[in-house]
Amino acid sequence: MCGIVGYVGQRRATPVLLEGLRRLEYRGYDSAGIALAGSPVQVHRSVGRVADLRGVVPEGLTPKTGIAHTRWATHGGVTLENAHPHVAGGGKLALVHNGIIENASVLRASLRAEGVVFESETDTEVLAHLIAKCLEGEGDPLAAVTAALQLVRGTWGIAVIFSALPDTIIAARNGSPLVLGLGEGETFLASDPHALVPYTRRVVYLQDGDVARIQSSGIETTTLDGAPRSRVVETLEAEWAEAEKGDYPNFMLKEIHEQPAALRRCLSGRVVVQEGRANLGGLELSSRELNAFRRVGLIGCGTAHYACRVGAMAIEQLARVPATAEVASEFRHRNPVIDPKSLYFAVSQSGETADTLGALKEVQIKGGHVMGVVNVVGSSIARQCGNGVYIHSGPEMAVASTKAFSNMIASLYLFTLQLARARTLAPYEGRDFAQGLMDVPDLVEGFLAKKLDVARVVEWLSECRSVLFMGRGLSEAVAAEGALKLMELTYIPCLAYASGEMKHGPIALLEEGSVVIVVAPDDEVRDKTLSNLQECRARGARVVLIHTEGDPIAEEADFAIAVPKTSRWFTPFLTVLPLQLLAYETALAMGRDIDRPRNLAKSVTVE
Repeated sequence: MCGIVGYVGQRRATPVLLEGLRRLEYRGYDSAGIALAGSPVQVHRSVGRVADLRGVVPEGLTPKTGIAHTRWATHGGVTLENAHPHVAGGGKLALVHNGIIENASVLRASLRAEGVVFESETDTEVLAHLIAKCLEGEGDPLAAVTAALQLVRGTWGIAVIFSALPDTIIAARNGSPLVLGLGEGETFLASDPHALVPYTRRVVYLQDGDVARIQSSGIETTTLDGAPRSRVVETLEAEWAEAEKGDYPNFMLKEIHEQPAALRRCLSGRVVVQEGRANLGGLELSSRELNAFRRVGLIGCGTAHYACRVGAMAIEQLARVPATAEVASEFRHRNPVIDPKSLYFAVSQSGETADTLGALKEVQIKGGHVMGVVNVVGSSIARQCGNGVYIHSGPEMAVASTKAFSNMIASLYLFTLQLARARTLAPYEGRDFAQGLMDVPDLVEGFLAKKLDVARVVEWLSECRSVLFMGRGLSEAVAAEGALKLMELTYIPCLAYASGEMKHGPIALLEEGSVVIVVAPDDEVRDKTLSNLQECRARGARVVLIHTEGDPIAEEADFAIAVPKTSRWFTPFLTVLPLQLLAYETALAMGRDIDRPRNLAKSVTVE
């Protein structure tokens, strides 16, 4: 959620820090600030966007070491006092922090009793003053940071600068990501590799429990106990450097139109059509091992969870293995029973989703087998799992996920095919599925190439108090994803239900002029959905229908949008497209901030 940037080197730090923050704006934030080395350290903060921060940072600042932060409020409101960096020790140090210090209130009371005066409501300021206190006793800044961290409980990704060490940043990680970038005579720090790609592609990912001394000449990593730790230098993939809007007005529209290319990347080299099978080398599972699993659990939040629901249906029906989709934020708190003969997948675009990371650790603690389905190489979930599938969407900068949803489903379908062929699926059935999957990018591209005129529906949506979405089977999860997109972007209350559940309560919300969006491709539950659609129209609702091209069901709607014909398994890739575009066009008409909706963050790194 929050973003961290740091720099030590030969150039002026301020432009590097501000550019880094700009590249992290997609993560979601409400205030920003920078701290520069000096005696005392210099701090400049603002509420609002990075552009507002640029306006308060003086021109021509010369320090060559600094840290910066974009904050998404957790402890304390959106105020200048609560913005990071936080200063302590009379200007001896400045700190930025991602995560949550769980025992902050106890530590605050103790520090206050010793005479410390707090300027903010944040848990981060508590940690800053704690480090300042330890600095008085330890003398050495690195020792002060490690001593302070041994007194706190929670999660952190921190960067600290000290007036006494103008050429050094001390960083530490526990549950909140940090990556170091290595240049020639300069070193960079960020919570996300997006901030590093203009400067270097040689990176080191810190792991939980790491403490790093960062200088222009390089890095030194240790544990909290002071034991040395070596870390491997890795290279960022080239696609992560391509994160600009290009000719598009915003990232979301660009990413919607990138779906064909993203899907081709995901499928390339993984599908053997002639043999009707898939090859996911990252899983490292033999046919014997695949046959030994008694069930499959898919774990995710938000968009990832809806992709999991599609994947679970495919696994159960094609591979004939019981499969469930779990909400990660609820999973571990119910003390789940973990079958050691089950396989779990932790699904997350960022690979940093705190709830999903917590869920997968619960599976591992109880002896379960868990793998990652993520987009970001080197992310926490990828590293925690060790094995898994990269979805290869490329950078997704808009907060509202689009292409990652499609690629998550594609990745889960690849696993489904691999599992099904190892168990019960015949070669000819596998060939049909494999060919259908390979045809999807072209179908998506064909739909997106057409101009979609939805002005009439946008007018309805802009004026309504709430919107109902419904679908059956695979389309139920697509409807839920469509409702999430419209709600995220427009702030209109949206509900999504399985179509058959409408008459069990939600239909009470319908009145003359209500808008109901129905996802009803030509599949095995199409006729059932039609009955539910008619129930809505009978009560005066305006029905917007997503249907298969050429299907006469279009006559039953007030507004119909056709998608190309395909096997029922691949309808989610197509029916989600008009829902994404409807959300986009409605948000545009309502003047919303499309790439950065209020209160939301791209990478949800707190529970």
